[in-house]
Amino acid sequence: MNSVSSSSACPMHAAAPANAPALHPLGHWPPGPPSGVTGWGLLNRMSRDLMGTLGDWRQCHGDLVHLRIWPEHQVVVTDPALVRELLVANHDALIRWERGMRVFSQVHGHSVLVSEGEAWRDKRHALQPAFSPKSTQSFVPTIAETAELAMRVWPRGDNAQWPIESALTTLAMDVIVRMLFSRPIGDDAASVAQAVHTVGMAADSEFYWPASWPDAMPWKRAKREAKALLRTLIDGHLRARSAMAPQERPDDLLTRLLQLHHDDPAAWPLQAVHDECMTAFLAGHETVAATLTWWAWCLASNPEAQRVAADEVKERLQGRAPTAQDLTALPALTRTLQETMRLYPAAPVLFSRRATRPVTLGGWQFPARTMFMVPVQLMQRDPRWFADPLVFRPERFAPGAPEVPRGAYMPLGAGPRVCLGQHLAMTEMTVVAAMLLQRHVLSVPEGQGAPRPMLNVTLRPASPLHLRVSPAG
Repeated sequence: MNSVSSSSACPMHAAAPANAPALHPLGHWPPGPPSGVTGWGLLNRMSRDLMGTLGDWRQCHGDLVHLRIWPEHQVVVTDPALVRELLVANHDALIRWERGMRVFSQVHGHSVLVSEGEAWRDKRHALQPAFSPKSTQSFVPTIAETAELAMRVWPRGDNAQWPIESALTTLAMDVIVRMLFSRPIGDDAASVAQAVHTVGMAADSEFYWPASWPDAMPWKRAKREAKALLRTLIDGHLRARSAMAPQERPDDLLTRLLQLHHDDPAAWPLQAVHDECMTAFLAGHETVAATLTWWAWCLASNPEAQRVAADEVKERLQGRAPTAQDLTALPALTRTLQETMRLYPAAPVLFSRRATRPVTLGGWQFPARTMFMVPVQLMQRDPRWFADPLVFRPERFAPGAPEVPRGAYMPLGAGPRVCLGQHLAMTEMTVVAAMLLQRHVLSVPEGQGAPRPMLNVTLRPASPLHLRVSPAG
């Protein structure tokens, strides 16, 4: 499938060569919705329905949409070629939106998620080996064992209203805790899940305000308590592990982080270890749980795709747990996960970026401090790149399927800031999905409609998802 030129290209220069577009003068902006005096009305509309609003603006104004929201100039980019030009070719000119990072730092501290510049590069370089494909394969037995234990309490018979989202979230939480700390989440799962939801809701609401009231305010009690519970969870494991002799420590993510602290305590103080544990825990289970929840819905509502994936799992595994060697031998199952991430990316909008110097995209010149927003979900549901874009069709990812432009599919980001845990997430989702299909058949309860997506840091159903769960034949 060939790329289509941006509909926001200047008509005066429509005949200019694609590789040498004529430049608009600096200070000229792409088309966009009327902003009024401050543009804060645009922000209010985005806060009510971000993806719907951005989709409407793209329909009206094209692949580059200018938003004047005082005091910022923001540009929404939905052309795949321009997105790659922004995130890959111009990555060194970008930082993440400062306000968003301040909101995240309230929980994540100064982890690799929120760091910039040399601090980010040093952290990313130090952490990369722990998240390489080879390293993540070593966690397959832990993932499989955790899934096996969790699914023992799933329905053995037919259950017409199984809380599949809650079950998958608890499972993903237990998996990341075991990979981090070599211990189960235990009886704290429900309270920790509620704390994660509370801080996520608080962060999502604070994104749309230029400043936040201090957490000490009386009406922020729920957020304070949620943050304290999450800190206690991480600190408890960190203290217990620090008290162990190095030779007695299990080979998990926490031990690898503590080795960084041992080798360079100035660069990796214990607070830095704490911050990375918090990010690994929150990001490591939230994105996986969100994707598996939508995957369950997609398969329940597409029985033929579910049957094909389940038959492949049955033939390959013969009833046993998956191993690392099995992961590349389940292409039909992998395609269902890829198609789920196309329709329902856990992060439907990437963190906004700010230009630290002038940036040129296509025929537009943008000054330093311009903000850029990349709504991944809009690109991945664009009929120019994906035929029948709202239809769940895993064969889009099969060999020989029509090609799409680079940048049209990027559920885990692109460029140097691509998701650090991408290999670990795909490994975990593949193992859990395979084991679920070994045991259960998913279907939509009678009378239930499609869930309404809601962005709460990650994309989730607006109401907790329940599905009919039956024994696999």
